[in-house]
Amino acid sequence: MTHDTTALRDAVAYLAAVVILVPLFAKLKLGAVLGYLAAGVLIGPGLLGLVTDTDGIGQIAEYGIVLLLFVIGLELKPSRLWSLRRDIFGLGLLQVTLCGLALTGVLLGVTGLSWQAALVVGLPLGLSSTALVMQLLAERKLTDTPFGERIFAILLFQDIAIVPLLTVVGALSRLPDPTARPGWQTAALTVAALAGLVLAGRYLMNPLFKLIGRLGAREAFAAAALFTVLGSALLMQCLGLSMALGAFVAGVMLSESPYRHALEADIEPFRGLLLGLFFVSVGMTLDLTVLRDNPVTVVLLVAALMATKTVVIGGLARLFGTGWIRALQMGLLLAQGGEFGFVLFAQAQRGLLIDATAANLFGAVVTVSMVATPFAAKFAAVFNRAAPKRTDLDGPDKVVHRDADARVMLVGAGRFGQGVAQMLLARGVEVIAIDMDPELIDVSNLFGNRVYFGDGRRIDVLRAAGAEGAQLLVLANDGAWPPEATLEPIRAAFPHLKILARAFDRIHLLALTRANVDAAVREVFDGSIALGSEALALLDTDPETIVAIEAEFRRRDAERLEEQLCSGDQLSGVDKLFRPGTVFIPDALGEIPFQI
Repeated sequence: MTHDTTALRDAVAYLAAVVILVPLFAKLKLGAVLGYLAAGVLIGPGLLGLVTDTDGIGQIAEYGIVLLLFVIGLELKPSRLWSLRRDIFGLGLLQVTLCGLALTGVLLGVTGLSWQAALVVGLPLGLSSTALVMQLLAERKLTDTPFGERIFAILLFQDIAIVPLLTVVGALSRLPDPTARPGWQTAALTVAALAGLVLAGRYLMNPLFKLIGRLGAREAFAAAALFTVLGSALLMQCLGLSMALGAFVAGVMLSESPYRHALEADIEPFRGLLLGLFFVSVGMTLDLTVLRDNPVTVVLLVAALMATKTVVIGGLARLFGTGWIRALQMGLLLAQGGEFGFVLFAQAQRGLLIDATAANLFGAVVTVSMVATPFAAKFAAVFNRAAPKRTDLDGPDKVVHRDADARVMLVGAGRFGQGVAQMLLARGVEVIAIDMDPELIDVSNLFGNRVYFGDGRRIDVLRAAGAEGAQLLVLANDGAWPPEATLEPIRAAFPHLKILARAFDRIHLLALTRANVDAAVREVFDGSIALGSEALALLDTDPETIVAIEAEFRRRDAERLEEQLCSGDQLSGVDKLFRPGTVFIPDALGEIPFQI
């Protein structure tokens, strides 16, 4: 029995190229994106020809953008998105319009294209690559800065603009599609689809995630996460709209859900793999014959494209209050053509507005501009001002710690974790609580305490919840869990974190201590001492004796723990236990027989 190994061979070629080139480019400080692009060029039909089905790979790779926009949506609460409305609908609208018209004018001046052809090429060239720019921002840790948010606002409007741009291409087409919907109908369907996603996110998906979380089916939770993303993308695609926009809206609707960190953790591996595949597929689309036959034309068009967009976007950013240096950097980062350009060029070709040669030429221009963007980003970084030298700190004794700046990851928000959280909140510390119990999450919300769903001992969940910016990790989850297997991966991923743990019992405490946690506390130890003290009080024991008995018990217990740690024998230090029939007398020698 024979099997078609084409798909397997393509997968091996892709993985081999990525494993070799991406670390190499990262080592050369050229960035992972450029490594992916180079891998695509190498294994594509233009060079080695190891992968020939570029269309099939491109279709799969599109889901990388879909997953990227979903994850971005998870980080943007509706209130935060609303605060960006001026940048989205003001700066974004002006960028798409002015860049598109400026590039149309450039094409009319330097090519023989008709105004219709120049318009349907110039407008798509005004769009940028969401996947590429967001990846570069993430590598430089700029995503959550005002600079990164303004760039994202522009990119988001570009995704929204796909619908009207397709309408423009259809209206100018010399071979109109009789089945195409009118523009007003498309707009109405867009609004209806977005409203449907909002309602589904609020009234269907949260109850579904709660049910799956209660059942503890981790694989089903990951499947539900993918179903959410791909289902929203399918809905938008069926309406002829942007799949990425649908995924983004679904993410925003779940951004205030207690399940968002778990969703992000489950989606992240797929997102990373498919986004890398997307960049590889872009490299594969580079038609090297076009570069060989028209090298000067391609270089000049790329230069004109990037220079025009840098000037226009930089000027608009400056108009909206961005400083000159940041405005220039914004222009350079958004100066490339985008992935949706390929879609619009193909649409223009089907409408007989441009021929195949022009479509291939401008496709090569987009690809080369994307390849050039990481270099443009490195050039833009040159203009960053060096941080001013601190002159207000003469030494460690001058450093003032501000509790409000601290962040603590709290794993386990039950009766034990709630007490820990209250102590920390009293000092103004930011507490990010994670728990696996959906019912507990709902109850916590009633009291105004935000708890997120997920297994807080998983590296991906901790990373999604912001552990890289935390100072402490408090493991307050119930039960005796294996310290070494749990803590080693956490320490490797977050070496800066101090780790405190709740010990289930004495044996668990010893295991935690051997695992070198920064602090561990038995969950019932202090409670049992407190209750014992109350019992002694009700037996008419004087307060001084109660305090002395508690101190003696704690001293003996600490000594016994030390002996058990040293010997590894649970029976070590048994002589430190209080015995039946004897009584401890403060300030006396040892114990004496108990007298009634």
